[in-house]
Parts: sequence; structure tokens; C-alpha cells
Amino acid sequence: MNRRDLLAGLAFASVGTSAQSRTGGESESLYIPKPQLVEDRGFLHDFMDEFAFVDLVTVAPTLRITHIPVFLDRSAGPYGTIHGHISKQNPQSATFDGVQTGVLVFHGPHGYISPTWYAKTGNVVPTWNFAVVHATGTLRPVAGKKELNDLLSRLIAKFEKREGTKYDFAKVEDSYKYGLMGGIIGFELEIELLEGKFKLGQDRSSEDRQSLLQKLGGAKAPRTLGELTASFYERQTKV
Repeated sequence: MNRRDLLAGLAFASVGTSAQSRTGGESESLYIPKPQLVEDRGFLHDFMDEFAFVDLVTVAPTLRITHIPVFLDRSAGPYGTIHGHISKQNPQSATFDGVQTGVLVFHGPHGYISPTWYAKTGNVVPTWNFAVVHATGTLRPVAGKKELNDLLSRLIAKFEKREGTKYDFAKVEDSYKYGLMGGIIGFELEIELLEGKFKLGQDRSSEDRQSLLQKLGGAKAPRTLGELTASFYERQTKV
């Protein structure tokens, strides 16, 4: 989903029929001005499926953040359930107790917006446009042998399908697979609060939005994973 698609999708998302009500107050994890609020559940789920490398944030007993891939089961619970895993050696695994609250942050495309990209360039200042979804809920452990195997199978299948590759986790020898699985713990988080913030200039004039889309089409793109990897490998050879 590129920035043009995100902006175009807002028109539909803002009038979706499956919006979640925000409760207000301290339960919310994210400040969202009204023009940037997106509540349509289907639109947010699509975003979460696409941008599935997330930040897992917990605050008890101390602040911990882990970066992991996850998958969403849309049919489990009112707002869906998210599944993932981390190392057992990660102190954050202690929060998978069925009591602690976690927040999963899904990040979409983002970038600098120059005032020169608008149709009218009078009293305007630079900004940074972005899209994020926060999913909040209680973290529950997934530690059973079969349950953890099923979780990993679904997670791997999600990304193999995306890449068009044909790796089959089921063909890995059990002795090897379950040996590695002994070092991880899975989790599930049934979403209790789903928050979408899409700051994409949608509150500007039609002329500014069209100009912004045109300029974004020619904006300098960040390095790809391949480019970053090649640069990092080159750096290692020089150390």
C-alpha cells in the first residue's frame, strides 16, 4: 500500500460501517486529532495485514519494546486477535501472563512533506506525514507444543505467500524444529482497543491534496532492505 493508496482509501474508511468507538481518557494509547482518526475496522485490518512488522510495547515491571512480525486473525474476538512470538530469554516474555496489557504498533509509510509541494505556498510550514495503527489488549502465552507449531506455521505461511516462495515449515524435521521452538514463547493478544491515525494531509484543500500526490510520486524513496543490507555488509568488511 503506497501513500497514494492510503490517502485515497481514507474517503472510504471515514464512512465505514464497522467503526469502533473510542472510549476516551487514559485507556487510549495515541493522541489523534479528529481529521486524522480512522475507525473503519476493515480498512485498519487491511493495513495491519500489510504492515505486519510491529513494535510490541509493555510497561510492567519496566518499559520494554520488541520488534517482531505478527499475523492477525480477524475472526477471533470483536476486533480480531494478533499472534506472534519472542525469545524466552527476552524479559518481556514475563508479561505473557494473561494479566499484563500490551500495545502493538503497526507502522505504514511515512516521510517529510515540503511546503513547496502544496498548490498554495503562502503561510505554510513543513510537516511529516505517516500512518499508524495501535492495537491494545491482554497478552496471553502460547506455549503448548502443538499450539506453538500452529502459530509458527501460520506466521510463516503469511509471508511465504506474500513473497511468492514455497518454503514448507511442515517438512522441517521435528527434532530440529521442536528443539528451536524450545527457545521461544508465543503470545496472543485479543484486541480490546483499535486506534488508527492517518496523518496524510487529508484536511487540506483539494488542490493541495492533488499537488501533494503528484509531488509524492517523485519524492526520494528511502533505501530498500536490499540496499541497506549491501551497505551494511560492505561496512562490516571495513571494520
